Amino acid sequence: MTRLEPDLRDRTIRWIADDVDPAARQELQVVLAAAMNGAPDAVTDLTDRMAGPLEFGTAGLRGPVRAGPNGMNTAVVVRTTAGVAAWLSAHGKGGQIVVVGRDARHGSEEFATAAAEVLHAAGFDVRMLPRPLPTPVLAFATKYLGAVAGIQITASHNPPADNGYKLYDDLAIQIVPPSDSEIESAIAVAPGAFGVPRQPGATVLGEEIVDEYLYRVSQVPRSAARGLRVAATALHGVGAEVLRAALSRAGFTDVHLVAEQSTPDPDFPTVSFPNPEEPGATDLLLALAAEVDADLAIALDPDADRCAVGVPDPSGTWRMLRGDETGVLLGDYVLSMTSNPDPLVATTIVSASMLGDIARAHGARYAETLTGFKWLTRSGEGLVFAYEEALGLCVNPDFVRDKDGIAAATLACDLAAKLEAEGRSLLGELDRLALAHGVYVTDQVSLRVTDLSVRGRLMSRLRRNPPPELAGVDVAMEDLMPETDALRIAGEGVRVVIRPSGTEPKLKAYLQVVRTVPDAGSLAGCRAEAEATMAALRSGVEALLA
Repeated sequence: MTRLEPDLRDRTIRWIADDVDPAARQELQVVLAAAMNGAPDAVTDLTDRMAGPLEFGTAGLRGPVRAGPNGMNTAVVVRTTAGVAAWLSAHGKGGQIVVVGRDARHGSEEFATAAAEVLHAAGFDVRMLPRPLPTPVLAFATKYLGAVAGIQITASHNPPADNGYKLYDDLAIQIVPPSDSEIESAIAVAPGAFGVPRQPGATVLGEEIVDEYLYRVSQVPRSAARGLRVAATALHGVGAEVLRAALSRAGFTDVHLVAEQSTPDPDFPTVSFPNPEEPGATDLLLALAAEVDADLAIALDPDADRCAVGVPDPSGTWRMLRGDETGVLLGDYVLSMTSNPDPLVATTIVSASMLGDIARAHGARYAETLTGFKWLTRSGEGLVFAYEEALGLCVNPDFVRDKDGIAAATLACDLAAKLEAEGRSLLGELDRLALAHGVYVTDQVSLRVTDLSVRGRLMSRLRRNPPPELAGVDVAMEDLMPETDALRIAGEGVRVVIRPSGTEPKLKAYLQVVRTVPDAGSLAGCRAEAEATMAALRSGVEALLA
C-alpha cells in the first residue's frame, strides 16, 4: 500500500487522541505525518500498527513495543487490564487479590505500573512484585497469596523489540478457552485509554515473597550429593540472581555465571535471539563450561521459565541436550523418587512419547495434552512432573503450576550430582533409558514468516494434499481440528506434528523417530540408523513446508 486511505488516517487520529503516553502519541504522529506526505514505507508501517488490536490469546499478549493498537504500549496495557478487571468482576472476583510482576524488557516497568493502577482503581487488592523477577516467582506468588489472577509483563524469549502480557487465573495457571475470548470481548468494549480510571496505591511486596519461593525450590532436590561445578547463563534476562540463590540454598555453591549475560539488558547484546534453543545462543555458556571444567551447564531463557541443560561427552566436547532428552531424564528421576502413591506425569502431543513408556515402567499414570502448560498443569490429580519439548519443565507442581526454569535447573543439578557420585553421567542415563524403552530421536523444523497468513495457506495445502510417505515410510495423516490446529503424520517408527506456533510467527514441525534396541551391543547401530532416518525425515518435512 502506498496511498493513505481516509479511514486509516481517521482511526490513527482517534487512537492518538486516546493515547495516555505522550511519547507514544508523538511516535505515531510522526508516522502519520510521513504517511500523509506520501511516504510509502510510512503508509505500510502505519497500516501494520493500526491492524490490531493485538490478539489476546491463551498466552496473553505479545508484540513489538511501539505506538498503536497492534503493539505493546501503555495505552494497550491500560485497555487490556480494563478488560481483565471487567472479566474478573463479571465472574464474581471483584475486589480480590491480583499479583502483578515484570521482567526487565523495554517498557516492562511502565506497563506493570499501568496495569496495577487500573486494577487498583477498579477496587482490586493489587500486590506488585518488588523488582524485575522471573515469571515462576509471579506464578508462585499468585498461588501462594490465593490471588484471583496474576499478570506478568514479559515477552519471555521473544526478540528484543517485543514485550508481552501473560495472565494467570485463580488456579495460578495460564488461562484457557473460553477465558481468552471472554477477555478479548471485554477489551473490545473498554473505553479509550484516557477513559480508563487509574489510581496509584498498589501494595509492593517485600523480598519475603522471593524467600518463600526460594525455600520451596530448595526442597526440590531428592539426593544428598552436592559435588558439582555448574556453569550458567541468564541470557541477559532476570534469572541470574534468583538461580544463584536457589542453587546455593540447595547446596550447590560452585556456580560460574556467564558474566556478559548475567545483568538484565533489554537489548540482549550478545545474542541475536534470546532463546536457548536458537543456534549460537549458548555459545558463551559452553565456552565457559569448558574453561572452568564444569560438570553441568544451565541456560535459562530471559524470564527464567525455561531451562536448557548442557553436558560434556566422553571426549570433553560440550553440547546442549534437547528438551525431550532433559524431559525424560527428569521425568524418570522424579518417578523413581516420588512419594506419591498414584503419580501422574504429562507431556504434549508434540513432545517425544518416551515419557509414556517410562511412566508405564514405574506403574505411573501418563497424560498427553495439547501444547502449552495451561493444558499440562490441568492434566489431572496427582501430577508430579510435566514437560514440553521447548525446554519447559514443571518439577514442582505443588507450588508452581507452570514451567519453572529455576526449579528445573536445581533438580537437574541434583540428578547430575547424584549420578556423578555413583560414577555415572546424564549421557549414560540416556543410554540406559534407550536400552529400556528404545532410541527416540527428535528434531524440529521451523518456518519463520512475516505474513501470518502464510501459515494458514500451508496448513490448508497439507490438508488437501497429505504426503503418502516420508523418509521412505508409508504414512497417514490425522487432522487434529477442531481440538487444535495441528496435523499428525505417522508411520512405522516415524511421527511428525505440524502446527502454527502460539507465541511466535512460525509454522513448526516436530519430528520423532523411534527404534527398538535389542541389546546393549546394538545401541550404537540403532542410534545411527535412527539418526539417518531423521535426516531423511527432516529433508522430507522441509520440502513439505517449502
